[in-house]
Amino acid sequence: MNIVLVEPEIPQNAGNIVRTCAATGCNLYLVKPLGFEMSSKYFKRAGLDYFDLANVFVVDSLEELMAKNANKNFYFASTKSKKTYADVQYDKDCYIVFGKESYGLKETILKANYDNCIRVPMLEGRRSLNLSNTVAIIVYEALRQQNFDGLQAFGELTGRSES
Repeated sequence: MNIVLVEPEIPQNAGNIVRTCAATGCNLYLVKPLGFEMSSKYFKRAGLDYFDLANVFVVDSLEELMAKNANKNFYFASTKSKKTYADVQYDKDCYIVFGKESYGLKETILKANYDNCIRVPMLEGRRSLNLSNTVAIIVYEALRQQNFDGLQAFGELTGRSES
């Protein structure tokens, strides 16, 4: 599965999403321009030591990424969608696209792909959820639909003391 952040602005969000991608095996595509440097201490701190465990790619444009993957399904997260994230069936190769924190995705992108737009339900009058939370909600629904294939099926107690 592939997560796409279009022009992400907040390094802490992107770093948290790196961790989500490392934990789930999703690829992460960051679409330029980025609102931070990849060397940002905030980006690095939020991603902790997960950078070596994640596949992170920086690409020049969403259009280029879509053209190179024209035979794949793309879903576009937006508060303006009529469909919720649970209304679609995700496949293992799909791309889930998220917009920048301050604005979301451009209207032209949403209009061109409206049948593939999805949203996380919220109470009326609320603008949006945090980007990294939204990514996690949608990714885990997509993985649930695939029976969490490839993910660890159980946890174990370590016997560590709680001090």
